[in-house]
Amino acid sequence: MSLTISTPATCTAAHLATHLVVMGVSGCGKTTLGEGLARTLGWPFFDADDFHPPENVAKMRAGEPLNDADRAPWLLRLSALLQANPHAVLACSALKERYRNVLKTELPHLRFIHPHGAFEVIAARIEARSKETGHYMPASLLQSQFDALEKCEDALMVDIEMPRQERVAFVLNQLKF
Repeated sequence: MSLTISTPATCTAAHLATHLVVMGVSGCGKTTLGEGLARTLGWPFFDADDFHPPENVAKMRAGEPLNDADRAPWLLRLSALLQANPHAVLACSALKERYRNVLKTELPHLRFIHPHGAFEVIAARIEARSKETGHYMPASLLQSQFDALEKCEDALMVDIEMPRQERVAFVLNQLKF
């Protein structure tokens, strides 16, 4: 997959965000929210799932959680992707602070958006998605993601129970776009 260079959108002093990372556990709605934000802003959208090496996908498909060593090259690739674009929206789990630090390297105006919700609600979403699309992330790994998730103090929190059509507007309003 090649890196895409986009034409930058206008940034004013009121909203200095140049890159948005929609983070959180699998099934929380990162991709849906990220695609909506990118479409509205006219920025490119990237789904971190598309950048996992085949061995990571095979491991997750087998029900094994990824470890830091599995994630390291993937995170560096995502960081390079963000840096290659003056503006971008990325859907990425970014569960730990050290992962988020890799993503925001050289990007002082990157903002994290964290859709969050109850374990049971998200588990049901993963089960439905798996049946509909055959996504490789099984619901059996969700607990390991909740266990690994470290609070992101500067993330904009978005309740997944909020109506889908309101989430994008909420984020844009909070970030002053």
